[in-house]
Amino acid sequence: MKFGMRKPSIRKSIAARTSVKRFIRHNLGLKAPRGYGWITNPKKYMYNKIYNRTTFSIFSLFKKLFK
Repeated sequence: MKFGMRKPSIRKSIAARTSVKRFIRHNLGLKAPRGYGWITNPKKYMYNKIYNRTTFSIFSLFKKLFK
């Protein structure tokens, strides 16, 4: 598990927003409601919950500096 600052990847963030899988899921309405990750994939839910508590983004630092 990673601790500390995450390195942003512009390539990965663009790929995630323009993927065919995301396009189909959003257009057909096959998404689970927000907060239902523990039902759809419990292992991924727990990993992401811990990961997001132990790391921080460089963008969150900018938000705190310019607030």
